Amino acid sequence: MQFGLFQQQTTTLIMTQQLRQAINLLQYSTTDLSAFIHEQALENPLIDLQDQASMQAGSESSYIGAPAPRSGSTRKSEDEASPIDYALVDHKSLSEHLVSQAGEIALSEELERQLHYFIFSLREDGYFCRPFEEVCSDLAISTEEGEDVLRILQSFEPAGVGARSLSECLLLQLKHLSNKAPLAEIIVSRHMEDLASKKWKTLATELDVTMSDIQDVYDLIQTLDPRPGTQYSGEPTNYLIPDLSITWKNGELVVQLIDDSLPPIRLNRDYEQLLHRSNHAEATEYAKQKYQQIQWLLKSIEQRQQTIKKVAEAIVRHQRDFFESKSGVLKPLTLKDIAEEIDMHESTVSRATTHKYAQTPRGLYELKAFFTSSVKNGFGESTSSQSIKELIKELIAGESKQKPLSDQKIVTWLESEKGITVSRRAIAKYRDELGIPSSSKRKRYE
Repeated sequence: MQFGLFQQQTTTLIMTQQLRQAINLLQYSTTDLSAFIHEQALENPLIDLQDQASMQAGSESSYIGAPAPRSGSTRKSEDEASPIDYALVDHKSLSEHLVSQAGEIALSEELERQLHYFIFSLREDGYFCRPFEEVCSDLAISTEEGEDVLRILQSFEPAGVGARSLSECLLLQLKHLSNKAPLAEIIVSRHMEDLASKKWKTLATELDVTMSDIQDVYDLIQTLDPRPGTQYSGEPTNYLIPDLSITWKNGELVVQLIDDSLPPIRLNRDYEQLLHRSNHAEATEYAKQKYQQIQWLLKSIEQRQQTIKKVAEAIVRHQRDFFESKSGVLKPLTLKDIAEEIDMHESTVSRATTHKYAQTPRGLYELKAFFTSSVKNGFGESTSSQSIKELIKELIAGESKQKPLSDQKIVTWLESEKGITVSRRAIAKYRDELGIPSSSKRKRYE
């Protein structure tokens, strides 16, 4: 071995800023991509985002590329837009809702001030969790006077607001019911832990009632809201925007891009002349650099759209039976299967399907939802985990509610009737994913 200088040619992949941008754009959702385009417009003076109204009016603009309508894509016209898109949502907070109710009853100025203080001491879910004595001390009132103020607050809607515990919250809602349930009030106030832990036989014996009566109380409690304030808290609902539409046309499934939420890009005419000026070399060079950024942005968006469409078309070819059959059962499909078919890397397919949604004849689905693992049956054939979930759902739907099937019985049935061998732990996992409780919690006593 010796030290020395040697020449050697090597090939390395350099992650340029443009390549990073293309990768990031691919994994963006439609909403994120729209926000990114607006950010670029703020940084690049050559970008002028054309609003939809101006574009439909046919305004003269110097368009330089996507995301204008392309073949295989669709944009909604103003006539096709739903009136719901323009509806204003009047979102009232919990405190505003309660203050408005306080203004509808006759109260002294001092009592109204105290009530408002209690209202603004609530959590977003409607619970009163501040130390009660501390609040009374802040208002310079006794605890007895504080209890009177809290009782006024607890009489407001939504029922259960102002409660200091889950039991009190449920009890307040029970007292608001037109059909009184004295047994339910007793159980909620004294035996909540026994009811929740399914110690129903002990509970029935202690209260001298039947198991059916306990079951009725349990069903009634399930209809109550343990967090009454949440319907007034948080941000307004954000609706998903599909990136693709999958429709039937002449007996074939057609995939189309939906890019109507992406702002059309045009070249700002005030800066366009800088590209051709020869007496301002520095300004011209700056304008050319920004123009190249626009071109790369448009190329990246176009590549993103075509990649998503290509991946979606491959998914549709594999899952055609899902759209045709009434059962809507997915076939086993992995990222690797799609990557090999369209000659792409698995990571590219993963980015192209994450947070991308398709409007299909069966509803709105994330592209990731069409991938499902496989399980070998007794004949060496592959069965998707989604198919097993559907079998479990159907089997439990038809079971005897007085004698529900245990996970082990489901394992035995799948093996004997369908030739599918799965573990009891896998059944428990699938059942949890379906939101189906265990057999002990599904049991009915009537």
